[in-house]
Amino acid sequence: MPDQAQLLPGTLDLLILKAVSLGPLHGYGVLLRIAQITGQALLIEQGALYPALFRLVRQGLLKAEWGTSENNRRAKFYELTAAGRKRFSEETESWNRLSTAMTAALAAQVEEV
Repeated sequence: MPDQAQLLPGTLDLLILKAVSLGPLHGYGVLLRIAQITGQALLIEQGALYPALFRLVRQGLLKAEWGTSENNRRAKFYELTAAGRKRFSEETESWNRLSTAMTAALAAQVEEV
């Protein structure tokens, strides 16, 4: 298993929006999906996840509905709203710009400066 990376401040919301953009998920399913899509490099704790989910619902980026999980338990399922899809797109573009800039900065050599 690869070493786990530290989650940067402000990135949890983007990871949640990405996970839910792949299909409706209950809270624990969001944790599992994030671990899956990051190759187990980012493991989110429930104590951080649930407040973030509630915040995203309050902001209108996610909608939550009660349903039944795959193990026949009552669970709250989360889906992106139209506002959530828009925010996810904007945040993805911003992250990609930042990532490109950081990659260029870290690759710089003395003779290039």
